[in-house]
Parts: sequence; C-alpha cells; structure tokens
Amino acid sequence: MRVLEEDLYPSTPGKVKVERAGSMSRHVHRCFASTGTMFLWALFLVAMTATYLSVHSFVDTSSRYFAASWGGLHWERQIRASASPRRPPGSAEGAGLSVLVTGAAGFVGTHCVLALRKRGDGVVGIDNFNSYYDPSLKKARRALLGSHGVFVVEGDINDGRLLAKLFDVVPFTHVLHLAAQAGVRYAMENPASYVHSNIAGLVSLLEACKDADPQPAIVWASSSSVYGLNDRVPFSEAHRTDQPASLYAATKKAGEEITHTYNHIYGLSVTGLRFFTVYGPWGRPDMAYFSFTRNILQGKPITVYRGRDHVDLARDFTYIDDIVRGCLASLDTAGRSTGTGGKKHGPAPYRIFNLGNTSPVTVPTLVSILERYLRVKAKKNVVEMPGNGDVPYTHANISLAREQLGYKPTTSLEMGLKKFVRWYLSYYGYNRGTHTFRNS
Repeated sequence: MRVLEEDLYPSTPGKVKVERAGSMSRHVHRCFASTGTMFLWALFLVAMTATYLSVHSFVDTSSRYFAASWGGLHWERQIRASASPRRPPGSAEGAGLSVLVTGAAGFVGTHCVLALRKRGDGVVGIDNFNSYYDPSLKKARRALLGSHGVFVVEGDINDGRLLAKLFDVVPFTHVLHLAAQAGVRYAMENPASYVHSNIAGLVSLLEACKDADPQPAIVWASSSSVYGLNDRVPFSEAHRTDQPASLYAATKKAGEEITHTYNHIYGLSVTGLRFFTVYGPWGRPDMAYFSFTRNILQGKPITVYRGRDHVDLARDFTYIDDIVRGCLASLDTAGRSTGTGGKKHGPAPYRIFNLGNTSPVTVPTLVSILERYLRVKAKKNVVEMPGNGDVPYTHANISLAREQLGYKPTTSLEMGLKKFVRWYLSYYGYNRGTHTFRNS
C-alpha cells in the first residue's frame, strides 16, 4: 500500500514542531559528522603526502649519496696513497710535492701528471670527463695514469663539497689547474659551457684553496688567446690583453683578473701560464693538426683557412714536452701562499708567463709535414678565415719564462709531428696496407 505524503507528518501541531526540530538536529548531526569525516580524511591525506615527500626526499638524497663517485674510507685511502710523495725529504731534488691536478685526464693534464709522478711527487687528479670530444680518449688517459699509481677522481670543479673534502683529506702543497672548456669556435655554439668551466669553476676552486689550511700555491693555464687583437709581435706579457677576439679568450682574460683578486685579498700564490698552440701525442681531437691527420688518412678533404689578402695563418706550435717542463718549473718556483683561514697575512707572488716555441709556422707548412709523415697527399679546401674568434698569427716572447723558470723549448715542429704521427697510428691501429683503422 502506497504511503501518502501527509501520513509522514503528525496531525498535532506541537508535535510537528518537535519532530521538525529533531529532524533538523539529525541533519545538523549528519552534516557535522560528514564534515568531521572529511576533516579526518583531509588530515590523513596530508599525513600521507608529507610521508611520501619525506620518504621521496630521503630516497632521492640517499640515491644521490650512493651514486656519488667519491667518498668513503676506501676512497680516502686511495686519495692519500696517490697524493703521497715518493721522494724522500733529504733527496737531492728536495722534498716531493703533493699536487692536485684539475683536468688530469685532459691532454696537458695527463702529460703533467705523468712527469710529476715520474720524479716522485704525489698527485691526485680530478676530471669531469665531459663530451666536448670523445670521452673514450680521456678514459684511456685515465687508465694510463692509473697504471702509474695515480688516482683520478671523476667530479666537477664546481662541486664545492667535493673540493672541500679533497683538501680535508690531503694538505696539498700545490694545485695545477688545467681544467677548462677549450676551443675558440665551440664558444659560438655553447657559450654557457665556457662561463661554467672557465669562470664559475675557477672561482669555486679558488674558494676551496683560500679556505684550505695550509693554502696551496696555484699554477693555472691561461692562454695565448688573451692577446686577442694585439698586433705587436712577438707577444709579450707586458702587452695589452684587453681586446679579446673570442669568448674563450675573454673567459681566460677574466680568469687572470679573478686570480689577481684572490692573490690580493687572500694571499694566494698564483702563477698564470699562457700556452701557445700545444700539440703532441694524446692530444685533443678538435685541434687542427689532429683533425688534419684523421681526414688525410681517411681520404677526406681538410679545410685550410687563410687570412685577409691571402695571407697564410701561422701559429707558434709548442710541443707538449716543452709545455710540461714549463709547468713543472712553475710549480717548483712558486712562492708560498700567505693566508690561513681565508685571511691574508702578507703579500704573495703573482706571476704570468708565456710558454711558447718562439718559431711560428704557417698552416700550409704544417700540412706538408703531415703529408710527408703520413705518406698521403691531402685534399685541401682553402677558404678565407671566418669571423669566429680565431686570430691570424701568434708568436711568443718567452724571455721572462727563460729568465725566471729556466724555460727553454727544444722540440721543432718537424720532430714533434713525427712523434705525434707515430702515436696516432699506434693508438688508432691504422693499417697502411689496407688503409683502415682497427680502433676508430
């Protein structure tokens, strides 16, 4: 039987009010009960979210910690063993140095580390193994260093925690700073990488050095590129360097000003080295002599740039062994830093030297030497030099380095390229009979 709507309400008026009040009370109770439930659910969701974020943060932090390529007791033991000099304090050469080398798996870095190790110094390397050029070449260099008992940390010089840890584990006497984003032309493609490495990275390293106790003496790689548009030759340290022709040159010039500031404020001993076109075995594939060799052997054309009015470009090509001798002489003659705890207690040395060969050679002459040693004629495309920051001519005045460092280059371009070609054919496994590479 269907219930009528009026049957739901009593006929007595008073009871209607009571019943309606009770009904309203029940609705209010249900409402508050529902709100309370929602509130409890909201609290639960907030708690779950907070728990998730906390756990996620912990897992993320933990994964970064466990994924880090440095840290731990075993790592520290490796660092200390690598940094320990092998020259006895009373030896004729004097006490061994303990050197942190940045960019240790790079071209110049590898050769310097080997030379330091050979004479009994303690060395620890650091390198980020970036992909500017083939990282496998850098890893092969690291393997070579490892075979000589040198430990290379994989890390970035912008990592302040890593640098602080290294200086905490080892009281380095010297830092040889060679890490940098190299190359003039690449700066037009990726300018940020130059600021990150050559400026921010340098400041990060200087901060670690000025806070270290004891403060190390610093030798670092500037560049002949700082001479920029200077047309006075040979280039002297006394010449102007305020007209850079490329972003790379500008970052190196900025580095010279920054290091001077840290020398002045914090008493860091600083020596800047202006390298002139370094070449040789284990070199950089982006350099002209290296890419020329590869393309000539593969039968590909090479691009040879000329300056205005068909003037051949010329470079002061400097063989790697001569550069290494200049670097080690700079380390040996570097005066002590004078600060402690980031506070300067007296003036400290600040020096800049040219390291070149003093015998500029034209690029066509370089190509002809390579053709002779490779026994292959190059296919040349001769074009006018684009406005990419390159300069037409470099020539080093090395009188200051000769006087204060005893620097004396001894390797001609002929001899240096002969050694490079021998290494190149061996490393890449080139077979002259089949004109193929076994390990390309």
